Amino acid sequence: MNAGVLGIGRYVPEKVVTNLDLEKVMDTSDEWIRTRTGIQERRIAADNEDTSDLAYKAAVEALHKANVEAEDIDMIIVATVTPDQPFPTVSCMLQEKLGAKKAASFDVSAACAGFMYGMITAKQFIETNAYKHILVVGVEKLSKITDWDDRNTAVLFGDGAGAVVMGPVSEGRGILSFELGSDGTGGKHLYQNELDHIVMNGREVFKFAVRQMGESAVNVIEKAGLTKEDVDFLVPHQANIRIMEAARQRLDLPEEKMSKTIQYYGNTSAASIPISIVHELEAGKIQDDDLIVMVGFGGGLTWGAIAIRWGK
Repeated sequence: MNAGVLGIGRYVPEKVVTNLDLEKVMDTSDEWIRTRTGIQERRIAADNEDTSDLAYKAAVEALHKANVEAEDIDMIIVATVTPDQPFPTVSCMLQEKLGAKKAASFDVSAACAGFMYGMITAKQFIETNAYKHILVVGVEKLSKITDWDDRNTAVLFGDGAGAVVMGPVSEGRGILSFELGSDGTGGKHLYQNELDHIVMNGREVFKFAVRQMGESAVNVIEKAGLTKEDVDFLVPHQANIRIMEAARQRLDLPEEKMSKTIQYYGNTSAASIPISIVHELEAGKIQDDDLIVMVGFGGGLTWGAIAIRWGK
């Protein structure tokens, strides 16, 4: 039995903040942001819109696409570092909102790699036949922990949510291989400080990410018994266009075979990979039976990658 994606959904807030908007309130420029990150705009949640609200809207869409009812969900896993509050968890709040009465629920905190951790955890429960349907959500309201006086980080982040319903899929489809990893010695390079703001040593995180994204992508392809030539599409964590390009070049993929949504949404941390997949599905760039490589990295430092044969 292979675990795969039965349905996927996303939600991004209505409010768009462009680079030109940021020019007016901090010492930066559209040209500076675009050339260094690839970001042109990002979505920012409303004051009355918290993490669980974003997660709910993405989850409803994923359930609809999967043709699965909330009461049939056995487990809810939410990947986030920006919960509404320390407890109850976002997953428990989401369980109540959805009416998923029989679902066990917990949150995963692995920063931008959180969605990979969530999917791979779900895979274990499904493939051991412990549970049939698991809802995995990557969601962040990073705007509430962004230091808007720090131009080096304030220009990077956005809010949003992506969700998948995972369950058994047909032979040959689903998750073929994965890799998870962490390096706690790098925690000092990306963390939340005593003021609850994101602090990042951009140079060190960049070096780590360029190396790890490419290595992890290659590793999951090899673990699946496949080659670079077998890859149909790469969906990297949308953190920085230069990091993403390094991973693409490591796989010898043409530009059109890599998801690039960072210009629209910025870095949405745990939400970026599922948001990007929905974007590419709507654009017709991902088809059933395509081999997709997903790879993310984040604070911790953490990383994760998945090779998946798309489709039910």
